[in-house]
Amino acid sequence: MPTFTSLISAGELAEHIDQCLVVDCRHELARPEAGRDSYQQAHIPGAFFMHLDEDLSSAQTGSNGRHPLPDPATLAASLAAIGLRPGRQLIAYDAAGGMVASRLWWMARWLGHDAVAVLDGGIDAWTRAGFPLTAELPTPPAPAETSWVKTGQQPVVDRQAMLENIDRQALLVIDARGADRFRGETEPMDAKAGHIPGAVNRPFTQNLRDNGLFKPPAVLRQEFAALIGDRSATQIAHSCGSGVSACHNLLAMASAGLDGAALYPGSWSEWSSHDELPVATGD
Repeated sequence: MPTFTSLISAGELAEHIDQCLVVDCRHELARPEAGRDSYQQAHIPGAFFMHLDEDLSSAQTGSNGRHPLPDPATLAASLAAIGLRPGRQLIAYDAAGGMVASRLWWMARWLGHDAVAVLDGGIDAWTRAGFPLTAELPTPPAPAETSWVKTGQQPVVDRQAMLENIDRQALLVIDARGADRFRGETEPMDAKAGHIPGAVNRPFTQNLRDNGLFKPPAVLRQEFAALIGDRSATQIAHSCGSGVSACHNLLAMASAGLDGAALYPGSWSEWSSHDELPVATGD
């Protein structure tokens, strides 16, 4: 089968599903168990479930954000336990336009596994296309080995680098949160309202069409080019509320051929928990 490295359509997944490791990433921030409950009721046949809080994040300390990156070895072991091995096609899906699935997409690449893609349109696109769902839980295979893992294969910036960047402006920071949160008009989850000084706003929902599918690569490339100007992808850092929806913008850029941008994993939930750090509001 061909290797998919950004997005895969429902039809393409149906054609190759027997050769893929499929992971259900459905999650609701307000109801952390909703994703698992939905998975147990009905999911794409053969799909395993990974929880945003339990599997795709590490413990919160109160100052490291709401979804800190997990230990790479722990993440690799979790993926190996459901059968990920070198070269095997990994597919992630959710019911949120790819917001959570893109987190797993980025994290697999962070471990050095490039054969990973997000199901375009998620479980809704799968069911609209007439493909089946099941409540049958898959049997985990014998765990694969993880010696192939190469950690840190995607660029990451930390809080100190983001602070230094305010004056240096070596990186353009793109914030994936909604415009009202970016401007500081509301803040339903984090310690303070506003954004990192110097950041620009591109809500991750702007990557999607009205039908929930990603915009075509040429359109995404044009839109991101208008935002970043003559900067290369390596001069971009993505942020959001907790390092999740920022991965959606990273995926959109990769789909558009603009790969290589960095992620600020702590994002606003980490930044806003430190009183000494500056805050900007407005556009």
